[in-house]
Amino acid sequence: MSSNPLARRGFLVGGAVVGAGALVTACTGNQPAASTAPAAAPAGAPAGGNDAPAAPVVIGFSAPAADHGWIAAIAKNAEATAKRYPDVQFKAVEPTNDINAQISAVESLIAAKVAALVILPNDGRQLNQIARQAGDAGIAVINLDRVFPDKLSYRTWIGGDNYGMGVAAGIYIGKKLKATGVSDPVIVEIQGIATLPLTQERSKGFADALQAYGFTVRARQDAQFTVESGTKVTSNLLQAHKKIDAIWNHDDDQGIGVLAAIKEAGRDEFFMVGGAGSANAMREIQTGGGVLEATVTYSPTMASSAVKLARLIAQGKGMSDLVETQVPQSITLASETVTKDNVAAYLPLGFES
Repeated sequence: MSSNPLARRGFLVGGAVVGAGALVTACTGNQPAASTAPAAAPAGAPAGGNDAPAAPVVIGFSAPAADHGWIAAIAKNAEATAKRYPDVQFKAVEPTNDINAQISAVESLIAAKVAALVILPNDGRQLNQIARQAGDAGIAVINLDRVFPDKLSYRTWIGGDNYGMGVAAGIYIGKKLKATGVSDPVIVEIQGIATLPLTQERSKGFADALQAYGFTVRARQDAQFTVESGTKVTSNLLQAHKKIDAIWNHDDDQGIGVLAAIKEAGRDEFFMVGGAGSANAMREIQTGGGVLEATVTYSPTMASSAVKLARLIAQGKGMSDLVETQVPQSITLASETVTKDNVAAYLPLGFES
């Protein structure tokens, strides 16, 4: 096995469907979703093993407002999975993008004495204390995606690999540019919200992967995870750079605006990689003929897995495929690269922007 961690990660991110959907048999912004349908309908609970009916449990759920395709899919996946289990009472509080409102909502779930709480915080640091209070009250907290800095604030964390997203995008772009003999490529990176740790991790992974090929990012700008900003930022970047070799866009929701700006400008001398794995991005890849060649996954099916984990923990069960008797403390899903060659396998997991 290679001693180069980037090379090994490149092998992992190019594999078959093993990450986002592995626990469920079947990031991150403010743009209204075109559809509120779940990214992928979870399969019905089998009759045996850990999915067999057990002691009834109440699972609380709190997340930001579903005004972005990825967030909308998070909420829908969580609710759909909970409905598969007759022993689960799903208690979701009003979604909100207001920190204080989310804190109050979680306080209401603590007061209701739910057995487990699945929470995607608007901001992990600002919600850390209330999550700790839930844990201190004997509630199993399943921290979804945006991590609480204090490990005592959650029983289990499950989320995507932001650094791995950047690595996957960097490997795809670096490998292709190297193969075509480009010596000094103009590589553009369009971030989500630059101040978020998740964005910084994605950019770090991207830079590290490109460095392995001797490349660097020529221009970087954030687009705030919205279609409007995606259009505006991309238009500015296209005007500033008369020749571009490759673009990595962190988020497929804002990618709608990115692609719109590219088409409006009539530019096609470069190729593009997206991020998160939306259904519309995958359809664009599947159709072909445009600049978007690939996207790297950050699947909202993690919410389905979070509910499954919450149920197991609340019922005192472990994960039946593992030797250990308890659910792990941390689960990181793989960032997988979706191209025209494998898009048909991933499209059912895509979320609508």
